[in-house]
Amino acid sequence: MRIGILGSGNIGGTAAKLFVNAGHEVALSHAGGPESLREQVAALGPRARAVTIEKAADFGEVVLLAIPWRSREDLPAGRLRGKIVVDAMNPYRPDFSLYDLGDSTSSEEVAKTLPGARLVKAFNTLYAKDLASRGAPGRPVDERTALLLAGDDADAKAVVAQLVDDIGFAPIDTGSLRDGGRLQQAGGPLYIRVITGAEARAALRRGEEARAAGAPGAGAAHHP
Repeated sequence: MRIGILGSGNIGGTAAKLFVNAGHEVALSHAGGPESLREQVAALGPRARAVTIEKAADFGEVVLLAIPWRSREDLPAGRLRGKIVVDAMNPYRPDFSLYDLGDSTSSEEVAKTLPGARLVKAFNTLYAKDLASRGAPGRPVDERTALLLAGDDADAKAVVAQLVDDIGFAPIDTGSLRDGGRLQQAGGPLYIRVITGAEARAALRRGEEARAAGAPGAGAAHHP
C-alpha cells in the first residue's frame, strides 16, 4: 500500500520505518522540504521517498498526520478529500499543556479542517519508543500491544486496522470518532497505556458495562 506521512518526527519517522519493514511504500514529508529528509529516507531504504507535504498527500492511499495539532489548519485539505486519513496528532500546546476542547474531541476538530476526508484516529496513544519496539507480528493478536483506532467510516477503519496488524500490533476499535476518540485522545482513560489487545478489549467492555449501569463518571476522561 502507498502511505503518505505528513511529519517526520518521532511518530511520523517511527511509523515510516514500521510500514517500510512491513512491505509498504512510504512518502515522507516535512515542513523543511524533501532535502531535509535525505539521510532519514536513505536509512529507510528503497520503499521510502522524500517529497513535499502536498506530494505526500497525493501519493498516499492512506495519509498519516503526524504534525503538531495546532498546525492542522496548514494541512492540504483539498488533496485529502476522499482519502483515508489517520490522525496521530494530540492537542498539546507548545508548553505541553492540553488545549481546552470543551465538549469536542481533538479529532472532531481535525475533521472540521478536512471536509470529506475519511478520518481515523490512531497512532496517537503510544510513545514513539513503544511504537518502535513493541510490534510483534508473530504473536497472537490478543497478546500483542494494543494500538487503538476510532472513526465513523467502517471501511476506512478496516484498512487502518490491517496496517496496524501488518506492523505487529493488535488493532482495537474504540468506537466512533467522538466516543472512541474521547477514550484514546490525550488525557483520556486509554491514552499512553501499554496494554495487550485482550486487556484493551476487557477495558472497553468494563466501560460499556459501567455506562449501561449508569455509574457516575463512567467513561469520563482522565490521565492514566
